[in-house]
Amino acid sequence: MKATATRPKITVTGDGRGVVGHAGARLLADLADATGLTSTFSRALAGLRLRRSGHDPGRIAVDLAITLADGGEAIADLAVLRDQAGLFGQVASDPTAWRLLSQVDETLLAGLRAARAEAREVAWAQRAETRGDLPQPTVAGQSVHGLVLDIDATIVICHSEKESATRTWKKTFGYHPLLCFLDNTGEALAGLLREGRAGSNTTTDHITVLDQALAQIPDAYRHGTPILLRSDSAGSSHGFLAHIRGLREQHLDIRFSVGAAITEPVREAIRAAAGWVPAVDTGGDLREHAEVCEITGLFDATGWPEGTRFLVRRERPHPGAQLTLFDTIEGWRHQVVATDTPPGNGSIQRLEARHRAHARVEDRIRNGKNTGFGRFPSRIFAINQAWLQLALTGIDLLAWTQNLLLDGDLAAAEPKKLRYRLLHVAARLTRTARRTTLAIAAGWPWTDALTTAFSRLAVLPRPAG
Repeated sequence: MKATATRPKITVTGDGRGVVGHAGARLLADLADATGLTSTFSRALAGLRLRRSGHDPGRIAVDLAITLADGGEAIADLAVLRDQAGLFGQVASDPTAWRLLSQVDETLLAGLRAARAEAREVAWAQRAETRGDLPQPTVAGQSVHGLVLDIDATIVICHSEKESATRTWKKTFGYHPLLCFLDNTGEALAGLLREGRAGSNTTTDHITVLDQALAQIPDAYRHGTPILLRSDSAGSSHGFLAHIRGLREQHLDIRFSVGAAITEPVREAIRAAAGWVPAVDTGGDLREHAEVCEITGLFDATGWPEGTRFLVRRERPHPGAQLTLFDTIEGWRHQVVATDTPPGNGSIQRLEARHRAHARVEDRIRNGKNTGFGRFPSRIFAINQAWLQLALTGIDLLAWTQNLLLDGDLAAAEPKKLRYRLLHVAARLTRTARRTTLAIAAGWPWTDALTTAFSRLAVLPRPAG
């Protein structure tokens, strides 16, 4: 048996000089400046600045967003930035940050959303100039042309009394925010903080989040690119789908793909359906024991927008699957998709697989909960609303970093991996000849990736003015 080598013996002291932690988070700070996010936030919050010598409110908001992107969970985690002034500059105190959040009302919240949209337009322009078009989502081995928006709600459990935190439909206690992500890039376009008892399929909330998400998309893309809106059955209310149809009358090329409830007429249509074809998996290969069929016209679709098609997928249930009585009798697990994508724009297998890719939003939400909106800091609802906007901003900063500055696995990595490999790296800060140098360890496996990212950041085209 080969003996396990012992670790080298060390002596620990606390007198290191020039050493900084979370050095990679400086990449996020510089990217916020390069996309104009810091300046747009400063303009949006300019009315909160009481004196010129005080902290810039926009800079405070950006520092909070960077803290959340870096894995912070509370305002107190600003200390990671504040205690390294040589790397991050002057960072506001915790009470100053609290005071800022407490002053953000609905008007300023709208200003922050507009500022995010302005910075996003710059980031997308930088992407187009340096790397070409935005990434296209891949479904069943083929790319989906255009922009793909995913709307979904989640429950954020609160462990203390908070304003508007209530009992949820899952019999927990907390909030029930509704969110919209862009599948192409992973950006968090919009989010609406709601009380825990808010309905899953509330039409007005879905309309609000979709409109806010569309407002985040630069004009050239919003009016010149096909847009697909995906949602589970919570987004299938007839009022919401009518709103989407109305947007097309405003010259937006937007279509929907949503889950549909399996009612008794739908069950009868499934029983009468013929022409089942094998379903495909995420790679485009045929999926064993799964079939797809179109049931458009086999039941009364009154109330649905004209041209809506209905696709049903059935598959043999896996062990532990929760089945309805209908599924148990038929021996299949069924799911129905409603879409207004017209015939001739892909096979029914591909359209159904395209909808199933909506499941990626669950990963976006899971990562988002680890990037700020999994824990809200205040008993006051308005403060938590502002916190949600900063969490969405932090998610955007990570997405822009990946889409503008990183390659390979890191460009698709989840936030936890980015933090572990890049953002939390230690480095030495030195000053010679009026120049400050951040020296990352030569032996760190991802040093080249981080230094390359900084080099790419330095040559990004900057917004004018």
